[in-house]
Amino acid sequence: MIASSIEKIASVSEKSLRKDLPAFNVGDTIKMKIKVKEADKVRIHPFEGTVIKKTGVGVAAAFTVRKISFGEGVERTFPINSPVIDKIEIVAKGVVKRAKLYYLRGRLGKKSRVQVDQTAS
Repeated sequence: MIASSIEKIASVSEKSLRKDLPAFNVGDTIKMKIKVKEADKVRIHPFEGTVIKKTGVGVAAAFTVRKISFGEGVERTFPINSPVIDKIEIVAKGVVKRAKLYYLRGRLGKKSRVQVDQTAS
């Protein structure tokens, strides 16, 4: 009985996984198109920034994107399998040695840049 319920959960979670998104890592700069509902219509809103964190596996996977907007740092966390995400493009691959880039929160301007991988073109 326990094995059958685990199999049911696995099959449901397998159906909700998205396979249309590119593989990206922490440090990459991505350009996203997000669906935003305003009143009775849905519009596409762009969001571009650096991935500073990835957590979870499977259905519970999520990532955090940070950008600087008008001199203020803005971070948004998205579930990877969310229907709110319309499209993700990788702008630049970053070269980092850490899994979490929380140190970028205290930096502004050129200091907050992540080194770009020149070989990934």
